[in-house]
Amino acid sequence: METDSGNNIPERDGHGEVGHVPVLLKEAIDFLAVKRGGTYLDATVGLGGHSYEIAKRLGAPGHLIGFDKDPNALERAHEKLAALDEPSQITLIHGSFAEVGERVAPASLDGLMADLGVSSLQLGNAARGFSFQAEGPLDMRMNPMSGDTAEQVVNHLDERELADVIYEFGEERRSRRIARAIVRSRPISTTRQLVDVISAAARPMKHERIHPATRTFQALRIFVNRELDDLKALLEATPRVLKPGGRLVVISFHSLEDRIVKDVLKAGRGKYFRLLTKKPLTASEEEIDRNPRSRSAKMRAAERM
Repeated sequence: METDSGNNIPERDGHGEVGHVPVLLKEAIDFLAVKRGGTYLDATVGLGGHSYEIAKRLGAPGHLIGFDKDPNALERAHEKLAALDEPSQITLIHGSFAEVGERVAPASLDGLMADLGVSSLQLGNAARGFSFQAEGPLDMRMNPMSGDTAEQVVNHLDERELADVIYEFGEERRSRRIARAIVRSRPISTTRQLVDVISAAARPMKHERIHPATRTFQALRIFVNRELDDLKALLEATPRVLKPGGRLVVISFHSLEDRIVKDVLKAGRGKYFRLLTKKPLTASEEEIDRNPRSRSAKMRAAERM
C-alpha cells in the first residue's frame, strides 16, 4: 500500500512562509521535451512550479494553458508566471482538469502534464482542513467555493457508505471500525476531533510507520474532490487533445492514481500511445533528502502516436 504524501509537513522558505518545491521537475520537463513556440497544458497548475519551467522554454511565441480548481493557487501562479523575462501567452482556467476534453481544441497540444499532489498552499493552511497535523475545520475542498465539505461527508453518510469510502479511497483495512467510531462520535467539525476519533478506534499497527489517520484523510479528500473520476476523464481526453508526437507526463502520489494511469497507458499502447517509461520513475535519494514529499511520487510518460 502506497499512501498519499499530502500530510507531510510543507516546505518553508527563508521567511517562514509555506513554499512549494515541484517534484521530479527536471525529469518531467525532460520527458515533455518542450518545443519553443509550442502549446502545452499544465493540468494542475498549483503554485506554478512546473508551469514556470515550461513557459520559460516556450518563450513569447508559445502558449501555456493551465487548469486548477483552487482560485488561490491560480492567483499565486499568475504572479509567478508574470515574472518571466519572456512571457508566453498564458491562459489560466479555474476549473477541473476533467473539463480538458471540452475546453481544449482537438489535436492542439504538444504536451500535457499533471502533478496530482496536493499543493503546499493547501497543506500549509489549517483553515483548508487537508492536514491532520493542524487543527482546522473539516473542509478539504480544492475548490473552496463549491461542493460538499469533508465535514458534511463524515456527518451525513450512513455507516456503511462511510466505511466503503474509507476502504475504497484509503485502502484502509479497519474502515468499518473507523466508520462505526465516527458515527458514534457525531457531530465532528474539526480535523483534531476526527484525528482523535480515528486514533482511538484504530491504534497504530505493529511496524506501521504512518499515522493512523493518514488513510482516512486521504480517502475523504479523494471522495470530496472526485479525484479519481476527474483523472479518468483527463486521461480519456488526452488522445484527442494531443498532437501526434505530443507528450503526456503524469506524476502520482499513491497507488490508486498510479494504477489508473498505468492501466490507461497499457490499454492505449500501440493504439494511442508509445510508452516512454516502462516502469514509473521515482525521486532520487538526493531529491528525497531535499524534499521529503517526493518520496511517494511516481512519474509515467508516453507519446501520442
